[in-house]
Amino acid sequence: MPRAEFHRFDPRRRPAAEPAPRREPPLRHEPTRGWLPPGLRVYAVGDIHGRLDLLDALLERIRADAENMERGGRFRLVFLGDYVDRGSQSRAVLERLMSTPLPDFETTFLRGNHEATMLQFLDDLMAGPGWLTFGGVNTLLSYGVRPPVDIPPRLRMAAVQQQLHESLPRSHLAFLRSLAPYAMIGTYLFVHAGIRPGVALEAQREDDLVWIRDDFLRSQTDHGVIVVHGHTIAMKAESLNNRIGIDTGAYATGRLTAVVLEANGRRFLDTAS
Repeated sequence: MPRAEFHRFDPRRRPAAEPAPRREPPLRHEPTRGWLPPGLRVYAVGDIHGRLDLLDALLERIRADAENMERGGRFRLVFLGDYVDRGSQSRAVLERLMSTPLPDFETTFLRGNHEATMLQFLDDLMAGPGWLTFGGVNTLLSYGVRPPVDIPPRLRMAAVQQQLHESLPRSHLAFLRSLAPYAMIGTYLFVHAGIRPGVALEAQREDDLVWIRDDFLRSQTDHGVIVVHGHTIAMKAESLNNRIGIDTGAYATGRLTAVVLEANGRRFLDTAS
């Protein structure tokens, strides 16, 4: 990954008539604190997993919440991945995300392990059985693909792969391939699963960014950034010193969660409140 860069501001004295200089983010030798540039509010959304109903409900709450921002403020929307599988509306979720969810927001889409595995299956039959067992069947059904039962089992996976190639719109494939592995805003690192503790940001493996669990979740290390992630389900959002977890199992619980970050504060919105 590229080295994380924080904004640096001109330290020279400004004329009295100008606004006061913006505060710089905390120094790296101090404990990392949440910081965003003044006037910016970030909404990060957890794992959607084929629940269009919850996505629409949360986007409406985000839109309403943004109305209390002072005039001139800027908004950024970050989706942390896992848009497909498990729920029944994967295709519709992708269509919604591709249609500019909130027009006045700068939007970033990250790659989750489910998107990574779906793309892998399109090129590699060996990825098929694993993908189908953790929710891929529901994605296939949303695209009108039904595993054939009238051919020998050893040929079925190739038939499914071919049907998916034929049914997946090119725009959806391009969207899936365009998903970013991470986003860095202020002192927050947005990523699907987490990072490998003790490894420099520029040396992180993409496989860890979309799959890691225990080594990251157990770590109390100051990573030099606050990691905002999904991937690992908790009954409610996790708000810790070094990470913020917002996968609340939407496909099963009905609770899709977003964290709202502004200046050095954090709060949460969800569809179950």
